[in-house]
Amino acid sequence: MPIQIAQEPHADEVLNADPFALVVGMMLDQQYPMEHAFRGPAKVLDRFGTLDPAVIAAAEPETFADLCATPPAIHRYGRSMAGRMQELARHIVEEYDGDVTRLWTEAKTGDALFARVKALPGFGEQKAKIFTSLLAKQLDVKPRGWTTVVGDYGRKGYRSVADVVDGESLQKVRDFKKAHKAAAQAATD
Repeated sequence: MPIQIAQEPHADEVLNADPFALVVGMMLDQQYPMEHAFRGPAKVLDRFGTLDPAVIAAAEPETFADLCATPPAIHRYGRSMAGRMQELARHIVEEYDGDVTRLWTEAKTGDALFARVKALPGFGEQKAKIFTSLLAKQLDVKPRGWTTVVGDYGRKGYRSVADVVDGESLQKVRDFKKAHKAAAQAATD
């Protein structure tokens, strides 16, 4: 099933065609609507001409930041995220020789995959669980024990971007997050 997270045909096409785009979209998915975050890689590709991690890592930082912050920006914090994207690209170049798919194709267990994802710049524990779940659910990357490391994100339902396959599921994820946030707020009141 093709990825439809961005809810915009060209951006979703980029996410399906370029694995680094999917990682970048996940990195951008913070403090910003998820579908807009996952449109960021297409904006970079259209403006910069490539999503090759080595080329992005080597780009002049100020020029790259300007490109990412130009409206419509890749994120609410376009300049900051440009730096984080270059850091992510450098990590992929240094650890995986620029081949982002090695991140998951060489991980033999869910724990190994989770550790590799968590080590990515801009990825904490929760984001690593969500991305590991996204890989399993949408790309069928299911190393032994993956459900253990992702916890609730591996269950059926609409909890995260890993569960978005169309506009309806996007709304269900939004509704889940809103209810979860309201419940957490009520618990602190």
